[in-house]
Amino acid sequence: MKPFFSIIVPCCDVEPYVRACFDSVLSQAFGDWEIIATVEESKDKTEEIVREYAAKDPRFKVFTGPRTGSCSVSRNIGIDNARGEYIIFLDGDDTITEGSLQRLHDKIAARPGADLYPCAVQVLDANTGKITEVRDNYPFDAKTEFTGPEATLFIAGIRKHPAPMMQLTICRREFLVENKLKCIYGLRGQDRNFTPRALYFAKRVCPLHEPYYLYLNNRMGSVVTSIDKGDLLKDEAIIHQSLFEFHSLVSADPSFDRQLTTKWGQSWISWIAYTWFSPTRIKSIPRARRVETLKMLFKNGNNDFGPLLSGVSISLRFAGKAMYLFSRHPIIRIPIEMFFRLYFLLSKIKSS
Repeated sequence: MKPFFSIIVPCCDVEPYVRACFDSVLSQAFGDWEIIATVEESKDKTEEIVREYAAKDPRFKVFTGPRTGSCSVSRNIGIDNARGEYIIFLDGDDTITEGSLQRLHDKIAARPGADLYPCAVQVLDANTGKITEVRDNYPFDAKTEFTGPEATLFIAGIRKHPAPMMQLTICRREFLVENKLKCIYGLRGQDRNFTPRALYFAKRVCPLHEPYYLYLNNRMGSVVTSIDKGDLLKDEAIIHQSLFEFHSLVSADPSFDRQLTTKWGQSWISWIAYTWFSPTRIKSIPRARRVETLKMLFKNGNNDFGPLLSGVSISLRFAGKAMYLFSRHPIIRIPIEMFFRLYFLLSKIKSS
């Protein structure tokens, strides 16, 4: 019989945290779940601990693999091997709140069959043990149900970057499989690539406002905190080049809502400008590295990028064209960097 939840837990070098992660699931009164733990080659006793739990509880399924430095392979293995109706993404160094699985089950059962159930994440400071933030992309007075494009536009209207972290959302497994929604191999951060696709293809999105997830912030050695800034640019180039191609594909549909082009363009171009050309990035990342990764980003020339410029503001359109020229013409790279220093200075003054 299918479990209600498949909880996908990537595990690599999480010896100090993984017991708390598993115990937060085992202590739940609701027991109709399975854990799919994918252990990448670790430098500590992570695998030993995972196998200890699996030996005691048949609901644990363990897969192993080589070290990749990313959760992407583990999450994809989890999606492929999940038997549950709904998927929860839980990292091996995070936990879920007491009694949350029963509350999630009851809320989903009250509105069954949606593709995505956005929830809330509580951010827990690793140094103080205090909750510093609660992230919920949908206000309590928002609609109770959206289509995917409606949800995309709604979030874009209240957030600058409409790509909530994957762990925020409970996903119907068959929806992920039918739409071939997977993580890109090797990426340290999957949210900005995975979430826009998932939201776009969803037929029903039902916000639950359930703060079930405890995200441990400021922990040492995590994928996010340990990434080199140069590798970060490489990941960002892969993410956004993939998103450009995604937009080109879906926007060819006659029924495509052109408002999405505007919202995606605003979000993605703003993020690229910040990532490659904010004053701190210009100072800390060598120009050659920024040029190299921008060439990756624009590997298809202006074919996929150009259409996104059509719906954005004049200033963002100019910034987008400047980024593209920076990747192509060495003689104007210094003037373009000077332009972006002024661009971010004026943006800071405007927002103050």
